[in-house]
Amino acid sequence: MASVLFEDQQIPRALLRERAYNHRWAETGRGVIPLTAADPDFKVAPEIRQAIARYTDEGLFSYGPARGLPELRTALVRDLSSSGYAGLDVDRILPLDGAASCMHAVARAFLSEGDEMIVLDPVDFLFEEAALRAGAKIKRCPYNPASGDFPLETLETLVSRRTRMIGICNPHNPLGRFMREDELEAFAHFAEEHDLWILNDEVWREIVFSPHEFCSFHHLPASLRKRVISIHGFSKSHGLAGLRIGTIATPDPETHATILEASGVMTTAGGASTLSQIAATAALEECREWVDAFVLHLSGLRDLAVERLNAMPGIRCESPEATFLLFPDIRETGLDAEALADFLARKARVAVIPGTPRFFGPGAAGHIRLSFATSEKLLERALDRIEHALKQLVPSAY
Repeated sequence: MASVLFEDQQIPRALLRERAYNHRWAETGRGVIPLTAADPDFKVAPEIRQAIARYTDEGLFSYGPARGLPELRTALVRDLSSSGYAGLDVDRILPLDGAASCMHAVARAFLSEGDEMIVLDPVDFLFEEAALRAGAKIKRCPYNPASGDFPLETLETLVSRRTRMIGICNPHNPLGRFMREDELEAFAHFAEEHDLWILNDEVWREIVFSPHEFCSFHHLPASLRKRVISIHGFSKSHGLAGLRIGTIATPDPETHATILEASGVMTTAGGASTLSQIAATAALEECREWVDAFVLHLSGLRDLAVERLNAMPGIRCESPEATFLLFPDIRETGLDAEALADFLARKARVAVIPGTPRFFGPGAAGHIRLSFATSEKLLERALDRIEHALKQLVPSAY
């Protein structure tokens, strides 16, 4: 099934040039292959399209319930519970217009001017953006590439009387790894000790490669989940980025009520499109086979890309456990991340995301990020172009 669904001819190039924004096809020059934003090149599953068509054919687009469609909230709890998640309640699930909006709502609910939020470094810029828009400041816990860990002892040096929250991206963007059970337990104990919330971003939870098994805060004992607010989304696993749909799962009714107030849904100023919720419900209830096939396809592309990149001069790339992202170290090329990204755009006609503070924080220096959620043929073509361009940059290596 995977080979049929995700063959090169399944990529709608003309539509992508028309509709795929955010550093992707519609924003790059003709002939450029964008391995940029984490958004698949493929059409969504047929079951999602059919659910949307059925709903729109009825021709009525009235207001939906402020707290979100019960069928979506029920489907999410059922799906997560089938994966061993505990402590979830349909009445404590809030759909909003995208995972990023969910993060902003949580930040508005619990951060004030002058507060602090600890984030990992590197990490997706949306954590910082959410905190800053709430008036808070960011402190960073740096990744240790030598050990492959975030030094949790560093947390004690970062916390202050104004610290209110820790941001955790699990699975991690851009590192492509997920947190181990002992790491999650350490974060949870630290949050308990210092009276902090944990903003737990799990938008990548379904893109995990065999034989690895994803571990969530929701797999831990109840005492370690009571400060965890979890964000889930549908853009990575199901390609619904343009429908702007994400959810917040809260640990108790009081926390949920606080986020409801901050979100604006009770005044119709916030919330998720009913049509987007219909699509998300279909994704959860009808698309398990599609997602499994997608992950199988991605697994083969991951192995292909890692092998190819590691054979190129100046590039060192670890194999990700999760996500469809690669985060190669490019320092031995002699260029910094921004310069190399510019070089590849000009000479290879391949667009990548540079590891700059704007996107991931200072800990991303010396790296670029590539998305491989495309076809094998298109990925091979992009890698061929990168290799040819690097021959010009480092001719002595060939």
